[in-house]
Amino acid sequence: MSIISKDGILKVLTAYNPWWKTGTVNPRMTKTYKRFAFYEAMKRLNNKDIRRIVVLTGTRRVGKTTIQYQMIEELLSAGVAPQKIVFISMDHPMLKLSQFQEVLECYHENIYADQDVYYFFDEVQYAQDWDRWLKTIYDTQPDTHVVATGSASPALMKGSQESGAGRWSIIQVPTLSFYEYCELLELERPEIPFDLKVTSLLNKTQIERTQIMIQLSKVQNHFMRYLQVGGFPELALADNDLMAQQIMREDVVDKVLKRDLPSLYRIRNSTELERIFLYLCNTSSQIVAIDAIAKELNGVSRVTVENYIQYLESANLIYQSWPIEMAGKKILKARPKIYIADAAIRNAVLMDESIMTDPIEMGKVVETAVYKHIAAFYYQFATAVGYFRGGKKNKEIDIVVDYPNIKNILIEVKYRDNASIPDDDAIVELCEESSVAIVVTKTIKDFGIHSTPSGKKMLRIPAFAFLYLLGNAERHGYRGIE
Repeated sequence: MSIISKDGILKVLTAYNPWWKTGTVNPRMTKTYKRFAFYEAMKRLNNKDIRRIVVLTGTRRVGKTTIQYQMIEELLSAGVAPQKIVFISMDHPMLKLSQFQEVLECYHENIYADQDVYYFFDEVQYAQDWDRWLKTIYDTQPDTHVVATGSASPALMKGSQESGAGRWSIIQVPTLSFYEYCELLELERPEIPFDLKVTSLLNKTQIERTQIMIQLSKVQNHFMRYLQVGGFPELALADNDLMAQQIMREDVVDKVLKRDLPSLYRIRNSTELERIFLYLCNTSSQIVAIDAIAKELNGVSRVTVENYIQYLESANLIYQSWPIEMAGKKILKARPKIYIADAAIRNAVLMDESIMTDPIEMGKVVETAVYKHIAAFYYQFATAVGYFRGGKKNKEIDIVVDYPNIKNILIEVKYRDNASIPDDDAIVELCEESSVAIVVTKTIKDFGIHSTPSGKKMLRIPAFAFLYLLGNAERHGYRGIE
């Protein structure tokens, strides 16, 4: 008896597509809050002038599948016939083991014969020859629309560069921003201008800045919980934070390290991968040396470390931040800073209650959150987000945004009480070469303007306010800190 049959495939597809019978999507699958990526994906899907396959990528539990269900709900509301929409989870054992063609034939033979359909492929990278099939669909079925998700970015990126060149657009779905977290939990909203940008605070009067900060302080008390569990929609809504962190370890970390990556990259022993990830959790926001990691983890070769770091980045579990040249100053040998993709992941893995009260550890946590927000904010643009370390005194600036056609944006994280800015700080020394210089601080009393000896103005702003304003700008379509 064959393990896989057309009847079996049809039963799985029918279970995944209840709207074929009911005409609606189960509200529990669509949720009420829509991520920014939903609007971006719908804009690409509805574009009549430029046809593209839409590919959503991001780590587990960030809401990629929910976005697909929300898109299906939107299409049904717009009058698209239910049978013209098919959701196919390539992570399901039967569909994963089936041929792509078998699944599509089963759908067209039994549900809808024509090609003016909407395919929704979930975790598409698990399908054999997925990129070739998407290319074939795009080239031979001009009336077909496709939305796919995947948790392995490089696999998707590689497919995009090869089969997908000119055929599909990749939309990153990061973990929740602090602004999205506040919106998801329906917290009291700060009453601020919709077009308020971070740098516009430099030109406000002290009274205006104070009034804005009074409004932003409404969300201040929610910032610590956001850092602990807030990056993942379902977990952010949970009542039990300890349980949420346990689920994060099991679903976001363990499944990726022990199942997804070994399956995708044919890793025989996932223990070394886990050890490297744990090492990176401990050193998040620090410059790393491959040789040092190999030496610290006895028995792991340099090549293995390099490969596994690439795999972790491919699963959207880490970011690599590379040095950026400033004002012609010599930079150190190109070694990356590595950040865990979300501060909540790091906290869940380390399971150390003292992290949230240790000033040094909190500095790492907040810098990780700030980098995530900046990287997610700028990913669609020809922009490098890295760091600077070099010059005569080997100074460092935590985050540098190398923005096209304008001077760099400099961001320094000083998350501590009474965060002073010495005149010989790198950000002070190089702020003349920047368009904007921002110091992210801890407390409201540090909020304001800092003037350098040369008269250049720098903005000091608490982390919760800075991250909320970035989300506010993103929500209203303002692309760039400026």
